[in-house]
Amino acid sequence: MDFQLSEEQELLVKSVQTFVNKELLPHEEEVDRQDVVSPELAAQLRRKAQDAGLYAFNMPKEGGGLGLDFVSQALIERELSKCSWALHVNVGRPSNILMACQGDQVDEYLKPCVAGEKIDCFALTEPGAGSDANSINTKANKDGDDFLLNGSKHFISHAGEADFIILFAVTGSHEHRKGHTRNEVTAFLVDSDSKGLTVRRGPKCVSNRGYHTFELFFDDCRISSKKVLGEVGKGWSVANEWLTAGRVMVAANCVGQAQRALDASISWSADRNQFGKPIGTNQGVSFKLADMATEIKAADLMTLHAAQKMDLGTMTDADAGMAKLFASEVLGRAVDEAVQIYGGMGLMDEVPIERMWRNARIERIWEGTSEIQRHIISRELLGPYLKR
Repeated sequence: MDFQLSEEQELLVKSVQTFVNKELLPHEEEVDRQDVVSPELAAQLRRKAQDAGLYAFNMPKEGGGLGLDFVSQALIERELSKCSWALHVNVGRPSNILMACQGDQVDEYLKPCVAGEKIDCFALTEPGAGSDANSINTKANKDGDDFLLNGSKHFISHAGEADFIILFAVTGSHEHRKGHTRNEVTAFLVDSDSKGLTVRRGPKCVSNRGYHTFELFFDDCRISSKKVLGEVGKGWSVANEWLTAGRVMVAANCVGQAQRALDASISWSADRNQFGKPIGTNQGVSFKLADMATEIKAADLMTLHAAQKMDLGTMTDADAGMAKLFASEVLGRAVDEAVQIYGGMGLMDEVPIERMWRNARIERIWEGTSEIQRHIISRELLGPYLKR
């Protein structure tokens, strides 16, 4: 296996690093304190991302995007994540699910998202259906040529800024095993100003201040059957590939955050003097740095390997699960050690360590908890034996 990045990838990494340092990081502290990204700043960042050629970098060429390979996408995610989600989300990564758009949907939803003219959000999670996505209760009942939506969603990121929602709702059921039924789920494109839809700010989260989640309520919300994304009852076939690939990009995000925490810890350990010498020369600190660096390197390689397997078309759900599980837990250990190295200052808001510590915690939960990743991995390991 070739672990060497191409010259183009090296240049890509450097350009993203420059963008993050110049355009994003200067705003991070204020956004965290105010818990908001102003519409003016968000629009400014989107324009600058477009000027830098980074907007919609995750979209294939046939969708109007850059058509980058998955390894290159992971490298970009790794660098962007060295700033908080509230800011780097404005670089813009439209959901790849929109590649399922057909007919008028392409001009109404796909192309405007890629051009930065519209923003989408992804609505699957419900109060009673988090890790068990098959338990969603939001219903879409056929009514003539339309569907009536009823139900609710929560923890929907960025819904307050979104122009439309990629919604997953139950449109039927079928017998899965004798005596057991399974929901048939359909994906819909729902405009945020649709009658019967209420969008409400959700509870405040300690992670990623300024990047808010929302609750969605559907009360006989009528939408045309032309808003079905993909086929009726085939929502999972639209979503699953995107969800699995998304876990690899979350892993890349975790690697970037962990590397930032390590870099800050190294600098602090070299500059902070106690007992007449830098604290980094003490074995209690130096060994922490060594362990952090080793684990982060392993997480980085595992993530890029999974991305490479995506490029080759050989990645499995377990590959993505392993990358997400390991990288998110490495991040958790890295930021915790960073707090320990900084001592009391690590918990003060005068330095960014406590912010990194808060932001890191969510990574073991969203896009599938660590427990769910272990379930996916073990199921794939045991599958061949249990089918005997």
